[in-house]
Amino acid sequence: MIIVKPEMIDNQIQTLPEMNSIWQETLNWQPTTQQQDQFHKLYELIIVGNQQLNLTRITTPEEFWEKHLWDSLRGIKLVWEKPLSSPEKKKVIDIGTGAGFPGLPIAITLPLYTITLLDSTRKKISFIETVLADLAIKNCLPIASRAEQIGRIFQHRETYDLAVLRAVAPITVCAEYALPMLKVGGIAILYRGNFTTDEHSNLLKVVKLLGGKIEVIETFKTPLSNSIRHCIHLQKVCQTPINYPRPVGAPIQKPLNHLT
Repeated sequence: MIIVKPEMIDNQIQTLPEMNSIWQETLNWQPTTQQQDQFHKLYELIIVGNQQLNLTRITTPEEFWEKHLWDSLRGIKLVWEKPLSSPEKKKVIDIGTGAGFPGLPIAITLPLYTITLLDSTRKKISFIETVLADLAIKNCLPIASRAEQIGRIFQHRETYDLAVLRAVAPITVCAEYALPMLKVGGIAILYRGNFTTDEHSNLLKVVKLLGGKIEVIETFKTPLSNSIRHCIHLQKVCQTPINYPRPVGAPIQKPLNHLT
C-alpha cells in the first residue's frame, strides 16, 4: 500500500502557480481558496508518491498545473457549460485514472458529482485512497478493476452520465470501454493529443456499433506550452449490445475497427 505521511513532504516542494487569469480566460472560472489548497496538496502528494510508485513524469509546478489540472478541466469544458453542471447529482467514471487524472481535479471542482475512479493497478488505487483521505474528498469511489469487467455488471453498466478517458488506449478501444457504462444520452470524453483521419474513420464505424455517435470533436492548444489537444465527445444514443465490452484483453488484442 502507498502511504504518504505529512513528514514525508519536502519543504522544498515548490508552490503551484495560481494562474487565475488563465483559468478565467479559458474556462470562465477560478478555483476557490479551498480548491487551490486542494490542488497544491494533491501536487505535494503526487511528488511524494512518485518516490514509491511511478505515477507521473510531469513534476514541475507549471507542467503539473497545465498538463494535469488545466488539461483535466479543459476536457470537460463543453459539458461544464451545459445542464450537466447544474446543481444536480451526476455520476461520472474516470476509466484508467492512473494517479487520478482527470477524475480528481473534476471531483475537487464539481463536489456535487459522484466520481468513480477506475484503474486496474491496485497500488495506484491505494495511493488514490490516501489522497482522498488527506484532501477530505468525499465524492469519489476508487475501484481496482478492469473496464471490461465492471462494464458487464449492473451496478456500472448504463449507469453513468459522463465517462472520461485520458490516454488510456487506442481510440476505438476507449469507445468500447466507455459506451457500455453510459446511460442513453450520456457523454464519453476521450482526451487525446493528436487525432488522425484514420482514427476518425475507424471511430465512426465502431461508435455506431456500440450504440453511440460522435457529437463533437474539439481541437485546442494548452495555454503555456501551446501543445495540441483533441477532446472527442461521444454521445450514447441507444443501448449497447450485451456482448460489449468483450472479455478482458479482447478490446486491445482485437480492436473493433479490424472487425467491422
